[in-house]
Amino acid sequence: MNSSQDVTSFFQRDTFTSSTSRSLIAGAVGGLAGTAVKSLFEKFLKVRKVEQRSAQIKILDDLSTKITGSPISVHNEALAEQLVNFPVGISIGAAYGYGKKKKDKLNFRDGVILGSSTWASTHETSLPLMGLKESPKDIPIGLQMNELFAYAMFGVTTELVRDYVNRRLKE
Repeated sequence: MNSSQDVTSFFQRDTFTSSTSRSLIAGAVGGLAGTAVKSLFEKFLKVRKVEQRSAQIKILDDLSTKITGSPISVHNEALAEQLVNFPVGISIGAAYGYGKKKKDKLNFRDGVILGSSTWASTHETSLPLMGLKESPKDIPIGLQMNELFAYAMFGVTTELVRDYVNRRLKE
């Protein structure tokens, strides 16, 4: 048996290790795809006020200033923002995949719940509490709904891709 057959055989098993590995990988790939879709929606939907800097940029600016003595250049802000978004999205997706290990059937409602709860736990609570974002009462409802929609698309995409990768790994 060659190594690709060994890997295939490993993922097809119904052991704790193989199902855990399969669910983490499927969730991480789903989170990667979900983050890409969310970022795409955010390019077309207005999710913050003009000239308002994202929480990611504020965090990275502070880190960059401490390490290099200067903030991130305006030219590098879009890339820097994604350097935060993608690892976070992959981590959320992996945790989500693990959570769906025993109930791994496709369920779009679970994706919507993932996206909306991620939005609520970050943009509506923790980021404002850390001073990285305005209080939700100070943000126009239209911007909040655009952001919620982008996060719902993150969740739905994560679920769709997670299900697909999970099924493929089982084959």
